[in-house]
Amino acid sequence: SRSGSRAWGETCARFAPSSTSVGTPILPGPMPESLRERTRDRRAKERFLFTPSGGGDVSICLVYPNTYPVGMANLGFQSVFEILSCHPRVHCERAFLPDDDHRGAEVVTFENGRRLRDFEIVAFSISFETDYLHVVEILAGAGLPPLRDDRGGGPLLLCGGPATFLNPEPIADFFDLFLIGEGEEMIPEFLAQYLTARDTGGGRAGVLDAVAEVGGAYRPDRYDITYADDGTIGSVAYRGPGSGMVTRRLIEDLDRFTTASKVLTPEAVFGDMYLVEASRGCEWGCRFCAAGYMYRPIRHRSLETLQAAVVEGLEHRSTIGLVGAEMASVPGVAELCEFVADRGGRASPSSLKADVITDRLARALGRSANQSVTIAPEAGSERMRRVINKNLTEPEILRAADWLVGAGVRAMKLYFMIGLPTETHEDVDGIIELTRRIGERFQREKRVQQLKLSVNPFGPKPWTPFQWEPMEDLRSLKTKITGLRRAVGRLRGIDIDIESPREAYYATVLSRGDRRVSRLLLAVHAAGGDWWSVLRSWQRDPPVDGVNPDVFTHRSYAVDEILPWDFLDHSLHKRFLWVESVRARAERQTAPCDVTTCRVCGAC
Repeated sequence: SRSGSRAWGETCARFAPSSTSVGTPILPGPMPESLRERTRDRRAKERFLFTPSGGGDVSICLVYPNTYPVGMANLGFQSVFEILSCHPRVHCERAFLPDDDHRGAEVVTFENGRRLRDFEIVAFSISFETDYLHVVEILAGAGLPPLRDDRGGGPLLLCGGPATFLNPEPIADFFDLFLIGEGEEMIPEFLAQYLTARDTGGGRAGVLDAVAEVGGAYRPDRYDITYADDGTIGSVAYRGPGSGMVTRRLIEDLDRFTTASKVLTPEAVFGDMYLVEASRGCEWGCRFCAAGYMYRPIRHRSLETLQAAVVEGLEHRSTIGLVGAEMASVPGVAELCEFVADRGGRASPSSLKADVITDRLARALGRSANQSVTIAPEAGSERMRRVINKNLTEPEILRAADWLVGAGVRAMKLYFMIGLPTETHEDVDGIIELTRRIGERFQREKRVQQLKLSVNPFGPKPWTPFQWEPMEDLRSLKTKITGLRRAVGRLRGIDIDIESPREAYYATVLSRGDRRVSRLLLAVHAAGGDWWSVLRSWQRDPPVDGVNPDVFTHRSYAVDEILPWDFLDHSLHKRFLWVESVRARAERQTAPCDVTTCRVCGAC
């Protein structure tokens, strides 16, 4: 609409960097014929493994804020698409971020090329904080002003997904409602509330009031936040029914639901696989890992349920991708991999914890001609692994490498982090020494082998014991990276891939930020996506309603300060997380979760 375009233009001008001239935005161009042809080709290649209801009177556009190949590799997105598409009252279509060669085209739906503003509900599923900027790009490309206060109507904008379970605040000013937690039960409840309010003529305000009562719903416009002079949160005032605490939703029995590939397409990342979720959460309690805390308590699908999913998957794909935070601990995983191999398939599990890998599991992976296995030591030294609570020793890592290489696994990827709390240069040297010893195992084999290191700078995440910790200074990280590259370069047959410290800094701003980050995202969009220039500009001279982004990155949070995500209830005691951070400083490990007897963290 013209009023929406004017509001969006004023927003661009308000948050654009001073060096950028921005007036009324250039409206997105029509879809070029080349994009239409690509979309038709993609639709033709899709194979649905469920039967949609055939349409209904409630129109919902489900958006993944990244490109089609990335979105269609996401099991959460596919599961939500099935839930919505199979509801008898819902007509659901999808939308994605345009491919790089078609950026700037109008964002319309994948199925029918409909405008997003013509839907009753536009629902985003967000897995990664770095896609927050794409939310702005998609809304602007659809002709919808990103800021909620600038829209004044139009579709109900809904949001969910793992990134928002941790901290939705950086994009809170963009959405009408968030659904916090696992959606298998929550989404049907939301639809029931929505339909009741809609059918009784409650109007937009009445509908929003009704759906905000769903367990796990977060309505950001009911919270007023003030900030102190030092950049921290001064106060949070809630206006609405209840206490204002939002309880994350969780499915207790995963066997009640099948989370596996719902739409097969060769263009998806992992498009040659049939993906099966084996578990949610992780028992090991690594102190940097958000997934291990926000999905507590750990839950596994039964071997019988997983075998049934494998049987179905092998009808469509020869490779079964087993998805979970840590797969070697899943009960019966070796038997499951043997089950896949017995039927002529290949099991491809996600990351394996080295000390839980058994000889049987290694042989099962070798039998299924598994070409690559991922192990995550995370830190090179024993001391550092105690700090992060990895519960993993070097002999256990080397034993797992021996078994895997001996079983015929031809390639291995090792995940490490640098810049962890209390890390020294000696700890970084430990990465090099451990890699060298694993490389020796590979060199003893005559077959062609590949060993690859993936190294990421540490960025503190909400809802972890390290949520109070600062990110290491970028200059210091660059020094460590230079030394690491030089040392690994002297090792034969080893590749290394290191994430940029700048990108890690940006991701940390998005993961630990508060509502002022929405203004940063708008400024980045107005600058054509040049986030580093905007970050540097805000470091030097933040705008009146902005903040120096270092407040979210290079600062230790006080134990008693208000954290942006404190209004969320993950059933974790904040005191438990703080005690774990103290134990980290003391280099003391904590035993893995025992969900049958332990009640310490509050999740059980």
